[in-house]
Amino acid sequence: MIARDGAELQGAELHDRLTRTWSRPAGLIGWLMTTDHKEIGRRYLVTAFIHFVLAGVLALIMRTQLATPESGLITADRYNQLFTMHGTTMMFLFAVPVMDAVMIYLTPLMLGTRNVAFARLHAFSYWMFLAGGVMLWIAFAMNIGPDAGWFAYVPLSGPQFSPGKRVDFWAQMITFTEVAALAVAVSLVATVLKHRAPGMRLDRMPLFVWGTLVTNLMVIFSMPAVALASSMLISDRLVGTQFFNPAEGGDPLLWQHMFWFFGHPEVYIIFLPATGFVSQMTETFTGRPVFGYPYMVLSLVSIGLLAFGLWVHHMFATGLPRLGYAFYTAASMTVSIPAGVQIFCWIATIWSGRPRFELPLLYVVAFIVTFVIGGMSGVMVASVPLDLQMHDTYFVVAHFHYVLIGGGVFPLLGAVTYWFPKFTGRMMSKTLGLWSFWLLFVGLNLTFMPMHWIGLMGMPRRVYTYPADMGWGTLNFVSTVGAFIIAVAVLLFVLNVVLSWSRGVHAGPNPWGGASLEWATTSPPPPYNFAHIPIVSSRTPLWDAEGALPVASGLKVDERETVLTTVIDAEPDIREPAPGPTIWPFVSAIFTTALFIGSIFTPWAIVWGSIPVAIALVFWFWPKAKEPGVL
Repeated sequence: MIARDGAELQGAELHDRLTRTWSRPAGLIGWLMTTDHKEIGRRYLVTAFIHFVLAGVLALIMRTQLATPESGLITADRYNQLFTMHGTTMMFLFAVPVMDAVMIYLTPLMLGTRNVAFARLHAFSYWMFLAGGVMLWIAFAMNIGPDAGWFAYVPLSGPQFSPGKRVDFWAQMITFTEVAALAVAVSLVATVLKHRAPGMRLDRMPLFVWGTLVTNLMVIFSMPAVALASSMLISDRLVGTQFFNPAEGGDPLLWQHMFWFFGHPEVYIIFLPATGFVSQMTETFTGRPVFGYPYMVLSLVSIGLLAFGLWVHHMFATGLPRLGYAFYTAASMTVSIPAGVQIFCWIATIWSGRPRFELPLLYVVAFIVTFVIGGMSGVMVASVPLDLQMHDTYFVVAHFHYVLIGGGVFPLLGAVTYWFPKFTGRMMSKTLGLWSFWLLFVGLNLTFMPMHWIGLMGMPRRVYTYPADMGWGTLNFVSTVGAFIIAVAVLLFVLNVVLSWSRGVHAGPNPWGGASLEWATTSPPPPYNFAHIPIVSSRTPLWDAEGALPVASGLKVDERETVLTTVIDAEPDIREPAPGPTIWPFVSAIFTTALFIGSIFTPWAIVWGSIPVAIALVFWFWPKAKEPGVL
């Protein structure tokens, strides 16, 4: 007799049965078929860090070129390609996808569920992300990489001033990454709203999960704008439309409005997941819940809303009506209020708790210091008179690198260190970690602090060389030294990850003493995450549970099932079949990739390429008989 209810099985037998049900097939085919959020999250993480390293190498080349006046290391054309590839890779192929990686891996574990909603859509998203990055870097290797800046302003990026296919590859890469990001966003929003453990009401969700929800709602509302803009640019270049040509009734400023309507929320799409990392690490290493939970949630929501009302502060120098400037200046300054509330809540948590200054908490402190510096300079450039003086100078470069590295990379590296035991079952080396941390902190400030003064001295952005008599040489040399220190720090961090993955000290299920549900299962988690779905009665369930964590039973063990709960109070609603391993997301991604790349060269690729995509989608969605482990 086959036991179908997990309540009838215990221990090793239950583990074996669930493992058979939730595991993917072995070998390459199984690797291509997986819908396990943990595998997909790890792939996103590794791929995004590869892009981070590649973009960092380009940054080192550019800094070496700028270290001395009138350097001839690289040509102006190659510098334009390096600059465009660096910015594009960091923003589109690293910063957003790497946050997606951590959210994909951890969100179901924090919610106490066995997989994400729409798991096949998650698998499809990764293949689209990978294809877009590979396409862009192959184009760069063939000397047809984009050269119009990571923002691709028209008319510079239009057919008149950028002939050839360089900009087309950039614009189509946008399509790849936005399709991937939107697929992840839809899946994660549904997961947060419907896949929470019984009892995990909205006011009991971890702040990391709140960050996930707000971030992905922002993705859904912002990224269609840049996807539409890139499609309009491709159309102008390929079939002769005139969306951005003022001579034919178009408007070049339309591009900037559409791009920055996405581009500034993107900063917070990077920042809000990082605030979730910081909240979880602060909670664990101070031994108390984060101070002001309701205010933290309201701050996250406020930032998500305000982020859509300040994109024009990137356009103060374009000659827009002056009355509008006042609104966008006010919005740009207002968004610093909820960010400041979060900073003070974290400081209050550290102050009132019993902090253990382990390496992840050091990253939290470094984040607070560097992000405040970047935030203060951001308030400065939000003022129209100051922005007009500093616009397109290295002051702005210093500002956004403090925001993005301080507000994104420091929390990310702290999060990787903190959750590395959950990813791998092993601890990272503290000695290598401390060396990497301090070198990164020193390197960041040595690289970007002098850029504030270089910008105030008048050095413009996006120049590949400069005259010796301008007086910029010494500070540029210092910045270049700092960039190489950052490179050493990143190299040590990667070395620490590689060595610890194979030789690190074995970690238990909860080595840091965390309070959230991801620590309630083994490290690394089994394919099914939880043998029994946990029941939640507080914001810190592992700290507040008296004895064993209460769990619910009743899910089948010989079929993939998850529990859906109500949106507000997380009361059990229905049992839903979960998708098993399938090859069709991968096949669909291959055909979609062929369609997108083909459309760079001929619009007919959209017509003929749609046929195999449609066939793959039919097979993907065709109803299938239920079998153990296969849907």
